[in-house]
Amino acid sequence: MLGIFRRHRKSCAHRSEGRKYRRCHCPVWVDGHLNGTEIHKSLGTRDWQKAQRKVREWEADGEQKPEPIKPEPVTLEQAWSDYIADLEACNLRKSTLRKHHLLRRQMQEFASRRAIPFVKDIDLNLLRHFRFEWKDGPLSSTKKLERLRAFFRFVQEKKWIDDNPAAKLKTPKLVQRPTLPFTHAEMIRILAALPVYLEGAAPRGKDSAHRLRTLVLLLRYSGMRIGDVVKLTRDKFNGNKLFLYTQKSGVPVYAVLPNFVISAIEATPLVTVTHLFWNGTDDLDCIVGSWQRRLRKLFQICLIPNGHAHRFRDTFATELLLAGVPVDRVAILLGHQSVKVTEKFYAAWTAERQRQAEADLERAWERDPVVLQEGKGTPKLRGKDEFVN
Repeated sequence: MLGIFRRHRKSCAHRSEGRKYRRCHCPVWVDGHLNGTEIHKSLGTRDWQKAQRKVREWEADGEQKPEPIKPEPVTLEQAWSDYIADLEACNLRKSTLRKHHLLRRQMQEFASRRAIPFVKDIDLNLLRHFRFEWKDGPLSSTKKLERLRAFFRFVQEKKWIDDNPAAKLKTPKLVQRPTLPFTHAEMIRILAALPVYLEGAAPRGKDSAHRLRTLVLLLRYSGMRIGDVVKLTRDKFNGNKLFLYTQKSGVPVYAVLPNFVISAIEATPLVTVTHLFWNGTDDLDCIVGSWQRRLRKLFQICLIPNGHAHRFRDTFATELLLAGVPVDRVAILLGHQSVKVTEKFYAAWTAERQRQAEADLERAWERDPVVLQEGKGTPKLRGKDEFVN
């Protein structure tokens, strides 16, 4: 036997009267047994008569089973908490996690203003309005959209939503131009500006100013990212070789450093017994930020616009390519898993490569019979493939 009642909301003025009061507009629930199955669920309506008809239909058809009870919807806050916990279990870098935390705060603030508590209520239209509020450039928006899609993909895999609404958002139009490397003249200016930087450093910052020259040389001649250089320890050096990483096959990869770079490293005051630029305990991202600020000041002294640490890595890669080193070997030194990444980002079109292309064209023209004949005068066709003056 099934019975229906109103399940009063917290805000209902008749909540204290219990199930016997039916004249409010709270949701109608059903309670009882049908075919030996206990039923206690919402009927999905506030209309009392409609609820009665639905229950009578169930009782009239003894074989009809009631609709399965759906789980409670997951809140946006809970979905993000589970997603962040999953990312942390993957041992992602703090800098990567920080970007996901930022997206979480922005989305929850947006949902709070719209009074959207559950993740299932966020559709494509709402996500478009959410993206309208972004102040990022094309590249940053593209990366943020990737993180947004990954979040909803996680939610979809958990079966909290039926489909991924973020997958239907169009990617911003992005024209990626690889950053140009430093020219030889710019590198000389950078090194020449280091004594000026040292002279202007505060007394307690003299050691860091001395270390800056070593940092610049390691960035230029190792091809490492600034974060990897900052956390270097002395045990990574073996003579004039610097350990970069271990390949999946178990083979270590080394970079051979010029002798003057090794001399600079040996003369560098250490932060600790093992660390060159970091004490090994402070937040690495903060320390990297400090070195980036020192580099920006150095670029201002030597009047190099758009100077930043990653351009040293570009210089390392491009100089190897210009020297004729095969791109697959350059990819190994850079730690790329695919040669396509190296070709996309580090085969920058420089003035030196343009001059090389022009020289290649001139050598090709020297073998072209049309060019040779045109240089001597107007050619006359004598046979199928023969020219005479």
